[in-house]
Amino acid sequence: MAKSEQQKTVKVQLVRSPIGTKESHRATVRGLGLRKLNSVSEIEDTPAVRGMINKIDYLVKVL
Repeated sequence: MAKSEQQKTVKVQLVRSPIGTKESHRATVRGLGLRKLNSVSEIEDTPAVRGMINKIDYLVKVL
């Protein structure tokens, strides 16, 4: 339990609309927990999450 409390997290903000993007990119936005523009999601920093962020880097901003 102490180890999970020290997990690194990353904050991601949706800054561009996913309308008109590929379906897989829209699914990635939803998978990161982002809904509306400027919504912020704090998620665990793992290689999988980093890959998702890299895939839609033109839509999001890392805080």
